[in-house]
Amino acid sequence: MHMSALRTNWSSTRRVLRRAAAFVAGATLVAAGAIASPASAASTLPGWLSTNGSTIVTAAGAPFTIKAAAWFGMETSNCAPHGLWSISLDDGLAAIAGMGFNAIRLPFSNECLTAKASNSINAAVNPGLVSLTPLQLMDTVVARAKAHGLSVILDRHRPDSAAQSELWYTAQYSEQRWIDDWKMLAGRYKNEPSVIGVDLHNEPHGAACWNCGDPARDWRAAATRAGNAVLAVNPNLLIIVEGVERQNDGSSTWWGGGLKDAGAAPVTLAVKNRVVYSPHDYPASVYTQPWFSASGYPANLEAVWDANWGYLVRKNIAPVLLGEFGTKLETASDRAWLDALVGYLAKTKISYAYWSFNPNSGDTGGLVGDDWRTPQRAKLAALAPILTPAAAQAPQPNPAPTATPQPTPKPSASASTTPKPTATPKPTATPKPATPSASPTPTVQPGASSPAGITAAWVPQSTWGEGYVAEVTVTATGPVKKWSVSFDAPDTTAVSNAWGMSCSVAAGRVTCTGRDWAAALAPGQTVRVGLQAAATRAPSAPTLTVSAS
Repeated sequence: MHMSALRTNWSSTRRVLRRAAAFVAGATLVAAGAIASPASAASTLPGWLSTNGSTIVTAAGAPFTIKAAAWFGMETSNCAPHGLWSISLDDGLAAIAGMGFNAIRLPFSNECLTAKASNSINAAVNPGLVSLTPLQLMDTVVARAKAHGLSVILDRHRPDSAAQSELWYTAQYSEQRWIDDWKMLAGRYKNEPSVIGVDLHNEPHGAACWNCGDPARDWRAAATRAGNAVLAVNPNLLIIVEGVERQNDGSSTWWGGGLKDAGAAPVTLAVKNRVVYSPHDYPASVYTQPWFSASGYPANLEAVWDANWGYLVRKNIAPVLLGEFGTKLETASDRAWLDALVGYLAKTKISYAYWSFNPNSGDTGGLVGDDWRTPQRAKLAALAPILTPAAAQAPQPNPAPTATPQPTPKPSASASTTPKPTATPKPTATPKPATPSASPTPTVQPGASSPAGITAAWVPQSTWGEGYVAEVTVTATGPVKKWSVSFDAPDTTAVSNAWGMSCSVAAGRVTCTGRDWAAALAPGQTVRVGLQAAATRAPSAPTLTVSAS
């Protein structure tokens, strides 16, 4: 999961907002159902890409900038893009295209590649998708993205669906499994040029090193092995290589963000002109890196980016795709960061993948609201200088869905879930954890027990005939080592999924205890945790009993 100065010239701000109006209008049209036809949209795809110095180019040699948005969920226990409990796959892809993006970054886990079924898909909204295996669902996402004029970057985000890993392998998922799965996917889409690249491993960090010579930790060496294996199957793919957290000069940056050593020790593959480097970068609201509090902020940001990865483009060494960046855009510092970063990307023409389309990314929110439809206008305004004008994407009739509609009037048992999102950026120290995004405004329930150190509020998400999803905001008023929340829910039979806490059901009462990133809280810290439950009726406004120590 996981992650320049504010404009003082108001006339400049107005110009940026006016430029964004076209994008927002296009996104609104898409949300209303006016989306590009498959024939016209697919014809805009660039096809196979390669590199020339620091530029990504088409087969004809024309420069091409990848402008992607991440749509996560296939790396989680749902094994499906999130939001398909609320919108159709076509609606989501049409919205992304209508905002001015030309690609999607599709996170997945190795665990989901062999799973027999996905969950959290509303069959009434997405007829035919619930019967697909996750791998078949990936095929469908690729096909429908192509129909909407979107290329696809496959992102190995996690080995299993529970958490990210420092290294490209774990005790359960070996390096050979990692490489074999990539070879399988390369072969599966060998004849599909809309799949333009593979992001080998998301956010190497911790023990991961660059060119240190230790085969167990050397990410550059591992990326070389995997990249060559992929290209032996399909030599047309871009091999996207992220950085590391700890660099050889002793400096640290975001998980996956450090590429300071790649210039002197590049990833060199058997097929030339295929490597694209991919750092991640986030604002102070995700984690307070030292450069955010420097006296020269935000003017100092360009030098930070140049040193860690921008020099690769400035010196014409290799292309860069900024693989993740995002913000809720709620603070002056974040607005200054995004303004500076957009300006930097526009000036350098660096490719990017915005994190994320999903509104349930806890650190950053999304490009749409909690209904998965309403465009986030302020974000689109800020991104306008680097997006493709919506006016260039003439709305056409809605494309037909891939699958034949089935008479399934209600969601499946796992529908409408809002699970723990993929982890966003991870810094060098303990970060602000990734929690699901804000939804309906929470209210502390009357009669809730609120001992010194903690308060809690119930945030209903969605319900259907066989279950519900709800979130709880937990706020620490003092240091908290552990906490729990319980509430009466006589119609709840089981908790099938939870994030940020562990839950059990006994005698008509649900009890949840904080765990993982939400286990211990600092004074003033608020986390959003949640659960998916099987029930004949959802509790509407339960009284929460909380305890903390």
